[in-house]
Amino acid sequence: MPSRHQGAGGGVTGGKSVLSRQQLIALVGITLMWGINWPMMKIALSEVSPMYFRGLTMGLGGLWLLLYFRFQGLRLWPQTLREWRDIALLGIPNMFLWHALSIMGVMSLPSGRASILGFTMPVWTVVIGVLFMGAKLTPRVAAAVVATLAAIGLLISHEFTALQGRPMGILWMELGALSWAVGTLWMRRISFTMPVQSLTVWMMLLSSPMILLIAAGTETWPTWQLSPLAWGSLVYAVVINYGFAQILWFGMARDLPPATSAMSIMAVPVVGTLSAGLLIGELPHWQDYAAMACVVLAIAAVLLPKRSVATVKP
Repeated sequence: MPSRHQGAGGGVTGGKSVLSRQQLIALVGITLMWGINWPMMKIALSEVSPMYFRGLTMGLGGLWLLLYFRFQGLRLWPQTLREWRDIALLGIPNMFLWHALSIMGVMSLPSGRASILGFTMPVWTVVIGVLFMGAKLTPRVAAAVVATLAAIGLLISHEFTALQGRPMGILWMELGALSWAVGTLWMRRISFTMPVQSLTVWMMLLSSPMILLIAAGTETWPTWQLSPLAWGSLVYAVVINYGFAQILWFGMARDLPPATSAMSIMAVPVVGTLSAGLLIGELPHWQDYAAMACVVLAIAAVLLPKRSVATVKP
């Protein structure tokens, strides 16, 4: 999944008006990686408890990124107390709370449904800005809120009527989305001095042991007698979700047009929902399709510029 301060966590800085063919290919690849990660997590959670899964894969993914950026010659070690403060302040909502809460949601819900709910975050970012930070309530924001609430209502109604419905999973996902939104707003307002790659790596490395402490107090240590599919999903989380997808994103995020970044964010829950049917047989209900359409419209309302068109150059 994207780092929470770029991409799905709150937009990008800069942004050229032309998207190169290489960027387009990379962006499609990243969107597929993040979308497919939702059903891949569900495969692992059928055999590994959620907090151990999250804590271990995040820690190993953080180490993998640390080694990669070290090889690239990036400054990694925090140099001042302020930089350590920024890591802690931003890491709690952006990494620790989001990852801990969302994995409980994935455990309780179909993975496609969890991805739809998780990506209500851009809407909550705008709502918090309106309520507490003086942002303007525009018709687009109001429409996004209505669409988001409609999506949540659709999924809650089905969870309550389903034979094995787990409406608490919706609460976990929305609490995670809210923490992600708060972290995004903090990220925009803090003038951090570390490279964003280093900041992300340290947020991961410090959040991982915190999640593992929760796991040690609430879960049984896994036996690790896992199926090949479960091992594959663990490798996917470390190498692809926390590794290659993040590296690709860091390499292109600042040059993406805002409209293109928004379209990628909108596509992730769609890919998550559809790939869940193909990979693990989670067939969406009509409520899922309707909720997905509502969330995509809500994201478009708050992220798409009014007049911004990305083109592809040969």
